[in-house]
Amino acid sequence: MTTDEGMTTTDYDVVVAGAGPVGLFLGCELGLGGARVLVVERLSEVDETIKAGAVNIPSAVAFYRRGLLPEMAAVWEAAQERMRAFGKRLSVPPKFAGHFAGIMMDRDLFDGSDPVWAEVGPAAEAGLGVPQAELERILARRAARLGVEVRRGVELTGFEADADGVTVHTRGGTIRAGWLVGCDGGRSTVRKLAGFDFPGTDPEITGYQAVVEMSGTERLGAGWNTTDVGTYVHGPFPGRILSVEFDGPPADRSAPVTAEELQASLRRVAGVPEVTVTKVVTATRFTDNARQVTDYRRGRVLLAGDAAHVHSPFGGQGLNLGIGDAMNLGWKLAAVVRGRAPEALLDSYTAERHPVGAWVLDWTRAQIALMRPDRHARALRRVVTDMALTTTGTTYLVTQISGVWQTYDLPGDHPLTGHSAPDLELSDGTRLGDHLHTGRALLLDLADDPRLRARAEAYGDRLDVLTVACPARPDLAALFVRPDGFVAWAADAEAADAGAASTGAANAGAASTRAADGGDDGASLPEALQRWLGSAAVTA
Repeated sequence: MTTDEGMTTTDYDVVVAGAGPVGLFLGCELGLGGARVLVVERLSEVDETIKAGAVNIPSAVAFYRRGLLPEMAAVWEAAQERMRAFGKRLSVPPKFAGHFAGIMMDRDLFDGSDPVWAEVGPAAEAGLGVPQAELERILARRAARLGVEVRRGVELTGFEADADGVTVHTRGGTIRAGWLVGCDGGRSTVRKLAGFDFPGTDPEITGYQAVVEMSGTERLGAGWNTTDVGTYVHGPFPGRILSVEFDGPPADRSAPVTAEELQASLRRVAGVPEVTVTKVVTATRFTDNARQVTDYRRGRVLLAGDAAHVHSPFGGQGLNLGIGDAMNLGWKLAAVVRGRAPEALLDSYTAERHPVGAWVLDWTRAQIALMRPDRHARALRRVVTDMALTTTGTTYLVTQISGVWQTYDLPGDHPLTGHSAPDLELSDGTRLGDHLHTGRALLLDLADDPRLRARAEAYGDRLDVLTVACPARPDLAALFVRPDGFVAWAADAEAADAGAASTGAANAGAASTRAADGGDDGASLPEALQRWLGSAAVTA
C-alpha cells in the first residue's frame, strides 16, 4: 500500500523508537526471537555526546549470555589506555571499587564471600566501562548480523494504536506494526503521546558533563571533589569534567551547552577562577528529575529505558536499568508476536522491572541528598563516609551498585527461582552462559533423567535441552532457565549417602522427576514451561 507521502507501507511485528543502546539491544532480542522488527532513530549518526560509561553485573551478564563480552572487553581495554596517563593524578584508592555520591570505595575492603558472587562467571571480572557511543556501535553491528533493520534519520512524529496494532507516523512516511516500543529517552515522544502516567520528584540541581579543552587547571583537583557550592569531577581522562550546582534546574535544557556556561559553573563550584574552557568537544546538561511510569505498557505500546524512568546519572545506573528492561521484554514480546505465548505474558514485564526501576530512583535520590552543600547534608555525608570505609560498608555499597542482588518474584520456593542463573561449569567443558547465545530457554538436565526431558519435547525449538553433569553442584538435579537467563524452576538432587556415589544419578533423577510433577519447590516444571513458553501444542 502507498502512503500519502508516496512511500510504501511495510508491516512489521514491532517498531522500536530510538536506536540508543536500549533500543538497539531490544531490537536484537526481538530479532533473536524471530520477530520482524524495525528500529527508527531521528539522529542520522551515533550521538558522540559523553554519557554513560559504566556497565554493571546484570548488563555484563546479559552481554556475556549473548556472546558480546569479548568485543566489549576489547573496547574497554582500548579506552583504559587514555586513562592511565591521567590516573596518577586521581585521588582514588589504588584498587577502585566504585563510588557512592563521590565517596570512593577501596576494593581491598570488599568482602566477596557472599554466595551471590560465587557463580556469576566471567562477567564478574569484566570491569567494563564501555563509552555509550562505542556500545551503540557494537550493538548496531549485532543488529546487522541478525538482520534487524535500523533506519537512522527517521523521526517518529505520531501514532495511532488500535486493537490489532499501531500505525506509526514518521517524517518519511507511515509504518504499520503490531506493537510499538518507546526507547526514545527521558523526553520520550512515545510516552507523552501515549499518555503514560509519569509521577516522581522535581529536580533541584543543574549538572554538566563534558569533554573540553581547557587551561589554568593546575589548582583543579583530580577525581571527585566536594566544595561549599556543590560537586565537581576532573578526570578520569584529560578534559573530562563534571559540575553540579544545587541552584535548581536549567532554564532551557535543550539549548546548546557553551564553553562560557561550562567555565562559569566550574569556576563557581571549584573556586578556581583561572580555569578557562577554550573548546567544547562534547557536553550535556542533566538534572536529578526522578520519575517512573506506573505501568510499562498501555495496550499495544510499551516503554523501556529512560522513556520509562528518569533520574540523575550518579552511579551510572540508567544505561544498565534500560539494558535490563530490554533483556526482560525482548523474548516475551517476540513470543507473543509469533503466537507462541499469550498476550498476558507481557503483564510480567512491568511486574518484574518496575520494582528494580523504583530502587534505582531511590538510590540516586539518596546520593543527591548526600551531595547537597547544606550543613545537615555535609554532617550526614561524614557519617556515611565513615561507614563506607569499613569492610561491611564497602561490601554493602559495592554489592548494591553492582546489581548482582537483582531478582524477580517468580512462582516456586527453590532458592534459585527468580535469580539470575548461576554460570555453572559443566562436565563437557562449557559454562551455562555458553548455551544462552541463541536467545532460547534452556532446560538443564543434570541427572540424566529421560522422564524430565520427555516433558520438554513438545516445546520443540522454543526450548534447548542439555543433559550434562555439574561436578561442582551435585546438589542440583535440573534447572529451567528463561531466555533472559533467570531461573524459572529448579530441582535439587535427593540427599544420598556420602559413600553411595554410584547411586547419586539415580537418586537425583528421581528427585527431579518428583519436582517436575509438582513437588519440592512449590511449582511443577509443566506449570513453569506453560507460564513462560506458552502451550506445548503451539508450533508457530
